[in-house]
Amino acid sequence: MPLSHQVPDLSALELLLAVARLGSLGQAAREVGITQPAASARIRSMEKQVGVALVERSPRGSKLTDAGALVADWAGQVIGAAETLQAGIEALREQRDSRLRVAASLTIAEYLVPGWLLALRKQRPDTAVALSVGNSAAVAAQVLAGEADLGFIEGIAAPGGLDEVKVAEDHLLVVVAPQHPWARRRSGITAAELAEAALILREQGSGTREVLAHALAGAGGPGKPLLELASTTAVKAATLSGAGPAVLSDLAVREEVAAQRLIPVPVRDTDLTRSLRAVWPTGHRPAGPGRDLLGLTRRG
Repeated sequence: MPLSHQVPDLSALELLLAVARLGSLGQAAREVGITQPAASARIRSMEKQVGVALVERSPRGSKLTDAGALVADWAGQVIGAAETLQAGIEALREQRDSRLRVAASLTIAEYLVPGWLLALRKQRPDTAVALSVGNSAAVAAQVLAGEADLGFIEGIAAPGGLDEVKVAEDHLLVVVAPQHPWARRRSGITAAELAEAALILREQGSGTREVLAHALAGAGGPGKPLLELASTTAVKAATLSGAGPAVLSDLAVREEVAAQRLIPVPVRDTDLTRSLRAVWPTGHRPAGPGRDLLGLTRRG
């Protein structure tokens, strides 16, 4: 059954959280901008959908049932994720009045940038951000050409003409489908075995490809790829299908590894750690919103 048939929509979850916070269905209705009868109907519909009572009503107000409190805890996580998604989507839209132009490599754009932009919006609610996405080489080229104020890349080092600062550390994982022979190799594989294998890889110019080539330089570098794909999602899908092994960011495969749909394979004699970097034109350190965004990426 599709999730949309089982999970309440965001407006219903926002109403439930308002009831939990305010202790009054009427006040919650006013906060979300609907009438009290409409709020009551929305709560009843949500209770019917989930199959349990969520709100206890009395002359003294409204409070959540034990089940309602649990659903509200989960709802808070969903609303937070939705806000992060919204921040990312808004930044992807081209805005003529954008004050900050950001370019980011695919992995960073998918897994880190939305959270950074959400934090920036809270700090600078009037700042419009335009986000463009490409591989690390394309991002560096945009920044060098003055088409982006701030870039985020994944490679070994920033190209000439760019200053850089490390904003995060990432680990590349060799991953295979459960039926692959490497999935049973508890002791892992060697760099030489990885270099000899036909891998599913990102295209030339990607930070992941550059880091892998650097890590395997002593073993002759990666061999001819089995498949060469232009997105992390495509590489992951091919690997999940059992086509072959891939090297992907831990950020990109964390859920699949936790669910054991992909199996990480240790590489005994190779360090696949990489730095994620912010870059900008040499001598022109970001100011204003760019400076604030840069500061947010380095917190925590």
